[in-house]
Amino acid sequence: MLRLLALLMISLATSVPALAHLDAGDHGSLLAGLTHPPSGADHVLAMITVGIWATLMGGRAVWLVPATFVAAMMAGYVAAINGFALPMVEPGVLASVVVLGLLAALAIDIPIAAGMLVVAIFAVFHGFAHGAEVGSAGVWTFATGFALSTAVLHAVGVGASIAITRMFGAETGRTATRTVGAAAAVGGLLMAFT
Repeated sequence: MLRLLALLMISLATSVPALAHLDAGDHGSLLAGLTHPPSGADHVLAMITVGIWATLMGGRAVWLVPATFVAAMMAGYVAAINGFALPMVEPGVLASVVVLGLLAALAIDIPIAAGMLVVAIFAVFHGFAHGAEVGSAGVWTFATGFALSTAVLHAVGVGASIAITRMFGAETGRTATRTVGAAAAVGGLLMAFT
């Protein structure tokens, strides 16, 4: 059963979902918010690697780092819907995929507060991107949807890390989990240069 779960998590982490992308500006609905993060490879890879890196850090980081991402993402969203400007939003989102993937691949172990700061910086770009797309319809229902969806993607990263470690043992599992982070970083580079 654990092997099946680990394979499922690896598949989710390395595939691009084929979901219908509801136009947030037109719909601004809970469903549009829920489907928005999983419909973009950049968002999927960044969110899952946050969960992976947090699990590799261990302890309270497992929940503090993803929770910080969601909170900072919401701050970026609020800034965008209130008309603030943030330069280089899309490059910031793509950079998050590469950097977060590398942090997981290299299992960079820094103090939890520093990890929270790193993800918060990138989360602002993700939130800003969501806020710039929503228009004026259903601003808060859309936000609720993408916040929940983001948290689920973080949980997939955490769950995949735990499942892989249980399936293969501590050392091999850690290496396999780090490999998923490396794949995410490569995916980010491919998105940036294609």
